[in-house]
Amino acid sequence: MKIFRIPLLIALLSFNMSNAIGQVDESQIGAWYMYFFNTSHEKSKIGFQGDVQYRNWNIAGDLEQLLLRGGVTFKPEKANIKFTLGYGNITTGTFGEESSTTNESRIYQEALFPTKIGERFYLNHRLRYEQRFIEEQTLRTRYRYNLFVNVALNQKEMKQKTIYLALYDEIFINGKGLLGQQIFDRNRAYIALGYVLKKGMKIQLGIMNQTTNTVNKNQLQLSFHHAF
Repeated sequence: MKIFRIPLLIALLSFNMSNAIGQVDESQIGAWYMYFFNTSHEKSKIGFQGDVQYRNWNIAGDLEQLLLRGGVTFKPEKANIKFTLGYGNITTGTFGEESSTTNESRIYQEALFPTKIGERFYLNHRLRYEQRFIEEQTLRTRYRYNLFVNVALNQKEMKQKTIYLALYDEIFINGKGLLGQQIFDRNRAYIALGYVLKKGMKIQLGIMNQTTNTVNKNQLQLSFHHAF
């Protein structure tokens, strides 16, 4: 009988997850409201970064996730790369009227490689590795790669009053995790318009499409980016 237990467990887990996710209304646009910050000092290699994200299944009121994240950054001298060691706390809600939530603690390490092509194209490559401690689950790990592209439109540089096109695509790959877990976790594709308020302050408004193995959903994104 034991040989039947593992396939049965996988089937039950898959059914429960698909049943819960299947209730998500893919036609209903969600909304994520986000604040990102990073700080550094010219005389120090150490800095800090973080973000606060309030994510909704709808425009507002139906909590998808509340994400609080912060980390310590290290930028080697004469190297165009930045490393981060950080921690995040994530509260995940359930779609619809159900009010139950799940808590996650997440440790992450990342490397950021900024580059510039020509006068107007600003690129950032981000590699991130996560260790996820989800309530009542075993340790899960995940790999992420994100390519960010900002294109200055009305000026040649990203300075005050610049309007710019913001794009990114991020793929998530599962590492260690649940029994029967698929390697592909999700992909996010994003397009937005941004505006440089002043040095170190930008605002963006756009749309992000998130695709998982079971759900394809669009999210409105409003974000404020603060460097100081």
